[in-house]
Amino acid sequence: MTAERHGGVRVSLCRDPREFSALAGEWDALHRRSPSATPFQSHAWLHSWWLSYGAPGRLRVVLARRDGRLVGAAPLMLVHRPMPLLVPLGGAISDFSDVLVDADRTREAVHALARGLHRAAAHTVVDLREVRPGASAQTLFEVWSGVGSRLADSTCMELPAEPVGALIGRMPASRGQRVRAKLRRIDALGIECRALPEHRVADGVGTLLRLHELQWRGRGINPEHLRPRFRAHLVRSARRMVRDGQAAVREFLLDGEVVAADLALGSAGLTGGYLYGADPRLRERGVDVSAMLLRELARQSADSGGGVLSLLRGSERYKGPWGPEPVVNQRLLLARSSLEPLLRLRESQVTVRDLTARTVKTRFPGARDWRSRLGALPPAGLSLMDRR
Repeated sequence: MTAERHGGVRVSLCRDPREFSALAGEWDALHRRSPSATPFQSHAWLHSWWLSYGAPGRLRVVLARRDGRLVGAAPLMLVHRPMPLLVPLGGAISDFSDVLVDADRTREAVHALARGLHRAAAHTVVDLREVRPGASAQTLFEVWSGVGSRLADSTCMELPAEPVGALIGRMPASRGQRVRAKLRRIDALGIECRALPEHRVADGVGTLLRLHELQWRGRGINPEHLRPRFRAHLVRSARRMVRDGQAAVREFLLDGEVVAADLALGSAGLTGGYLYGADPRLRERGVDVSAMLLRELARQSADSGGGVLSLLRGSERYKGPWGPEPVVNQRLLLARSSLEPLLRLRESQVTVRDLTARTVKTRFPGARDWRSRLGALPPAGLSLMDRR
C-alpha cells in the first residue's frame, strides 16, 4: 500500500521486517503515549515474536504519522488458513492484542488506522483476538466504515494494583488469615527473591523453563514451551523489557538453590504474571507457590503507580481466593462491506468452534487447552495451544 495523506495524517503499510525493526524507538515512544497499551504491544515483544514466528512476506503493519511523528500503529500479519485473514502480531502466546493510538491525537489517529486497514484488507477479514474492554481497537471498531462483529473471547482475572497487604485486606477475614499464615510460612523457611539484571536474563529464562517443565511433567505441558523458538523469543523480548523497566525475571531461592522463577510483564496501566516454574518439592514443604509469586507481583504492580494487576487469561482455581474481577476479552471481526459474506462465514466458524470447545470442557473438565486446540489453524505451523 502506498502512503496516503488525509487531514494532515500520513498512512502507510510496513511490509519490510527491516523497517519494522528500525521502528523501535518511535514505537516505544508511541507505546508510552497509548493509555490502553499492554506489554504485549511493546516493540520488544512484537518484534521478537516476529523473529520466532513470523512468515516471510506476511508482515502487515499499518502506520499513521502526523508531521513525521508516529501517532498510530496496527501490528498485523497475513494468514491464509482457514481463509485470508489479517491477525495481530503476537499470536497465541500473547494474552492481549490492540492497536496503538497517541492519546493526544486519538480521534485522527483512530480514523487514519481505520482508513489504512480498509485499504490493507481489500480481500481479507481483520480478526482481532483478545481485545480488552477499553482498548483502542474498540474505538477503531466503532468508527469502522464496513461491517463488523463482536464475539466473546477469553476471560481474564484482574486485581487492583496494590501491595499484597491491601489485597489480603479485601478478603473475608478467615481467608485473609489463611493467606497471611501461608506468607509467614514462606518467610520462616527463609525463601529469598531476587530480580535479575538484563545480562542474566538468558540464564534466568532457562531456569524458569526448566522448572516449568519439571512442574508440569506428566500433566500435559504445553509443548510450545519446550520449543527453541519460544525460549528464543522470551530471552530476546525479556532482555529488552527488563532493560526498559517493562518486565521482571525473578528467582526464588531456598537454602541457596533456585526453587522457583517467574516472568512478569508491565506497562503503564497493567502488570501481569506471564509464566512461572516451581520445583514440586516446594509443595511438599508446605509452600503455597501462588501466594509466594503473587506477593512479588503485587509489589511490582503497586510500584508501577496505577492500573491493574492482571492474572491474565484463564480462571484457574488458584486465582479464586484473591477475589479477582473477571474481565472478558473480545474478538473483533472487521471487513469491507463487499466482504460481508466472508465475515459472516468467519463469524460462524468461530461460533461453532467455541460452542464445541465449551461442550468439550463441560464433558471433560480436566482437559487442558480446550479452546485453542479447536481454534483456527495457525500461520507457519504456530501452535495455537494456550500459553498455560
